[in-house]
Amino acid sequence: MTVVRYRTKPAPVNRARIARDRDLPSVAEAVLAKCPDDPVYCLRPQVLSASAEQFTRLFPGDVLYAVKCNPEPSVLRSLWDGGLRHFDAASLNEVALVRGLFPDADIHFMHPVKTRTAIRSAYNRFAVRDFVLDSMDELEKILEETGRAQDLGLVVRLALPKGNAVYDLSGKFGASPSDAVALLRACRRIARRVGVSFHVGSQCMDPEAYTRALDLTASVLSAAEVEIDMLDVGGGFPVSYPDEVPPPLDDFIAAINRGVAALSLPAHCRLWCEPGRALVAPGQSVVVRVTARKSGALYINDGIYGALSDAGPSIGFRFPVRLIRANGSDHDGDLRAWEFFGPTCDSVDRMKGPFLLPADTAEGDWIEIGQLGAYGTALRTGFNGFDQALLIEVGDRPLLETPGYQPAAMRAA
Repeated sequence: MTVVRYRTKPAPVNRARIARDRDLPSVAEAVLAKCPDDPVYCLRPQVLSASAEQFTRLFPGDVLYAVKCNPEPSVLRSLWDGGLRHFDAASLNEVALVRGLFPDADIHFMHPVKTRTAIRSAYNRFAVRDFVLDSMDELEKILEETGRAQDLGLVVRLALPKGNAVYDLSGKFGASPSDAVALLRACRRIARRVGVSFHVGSQCMDPEAYTRALDLTASVLSAAEVEIDMLDVGGGFPVSYPDEVPPPLDDFIAAINRGVAALSLPAHCRLWCEPGRALVAPGQSVVVRVTARKSGALYINDGIYGALSDAGPSIGFRFPVRLIRANGSDHDGDLRAWEFFGPTCDSVDRMKGPFLLPADTAEGDWIEIGQLGAYGTALRTGFNGFDQALLIEVGDRPLLETPGYQPAAMRAA
């Protein structure tokens, strides 16, 4: 029998007030001062702002932050402080969140399949004009719910062959090349602005994946004989994990530039991208407490139903870790490989790692787990009642740096 587990809504994150007119504490200082029994999300606003500044400076076009990756308002404000002004929204709630925070933001509705209510409300209530689609049915839906508006930006999502990204995104969305040709022609007849988008997959380690996708785009545009106004190369830009070091960001941008140069696009065409993980992963960590140790396992107060979904059986990410001892000692000791068990009663709530921590890690110690600005808070649930968490702002560097993603402002810090 198939067991379906429904996610429940977690309690709101408890935010600790931190004065902006003084230096932010370190993670260790904050943890030892508060002695928290609940997980602590440690936000690094300076890292987030510097990442946004770097990405918007280096990318030759508009940078659309993928809100789904981390919709925490403090994260969004930090990105805004870094100069980011465009947002990729996948739902009406995300549209409303961004518009409420930033009345002047450019919001792009990038989900290829939307409800009629979401389309109608996004257009009429929140002044969204750009919509992605991958079928004639979706095109007609958009036209009907916007009253066949004359100021639409319509972007055709192109399906890509299966690639080698950690998260393959080729199976759910996207029009085939022949369908994309027909959609582009239909959109060009009725829309003020027309574009093409694709997504190479999340945590893509191969810069040439973008060049191959742009080659396919070139063939579609040639067959359609349509002039476009925007070209969206999607997201997928990777970050470092303990067992993965991606090529530098410059390599990805160079590959995109080569592919775009071969398209002979009109001068007014805008280039878009939709980074999520690359902007926010290093900007937040999670501190968990050890509740027990058994043989080679540490039992902790967060797990796959909380911030550590990507460390679970389905994905198995290894995240960078460091120990914060309850006695305040900074002695590391000999390291050993540990696996984690989360706090719920579900035996699937297991994270094999391995996570390298001191062999004498004890009950009551805390563990900081890095690179969780991406999807850590976004996938959090209230399962089994383990839904309490604290959010603080800290001044630390990330636990792990990614080549080419270390902004000059932070290198000098």
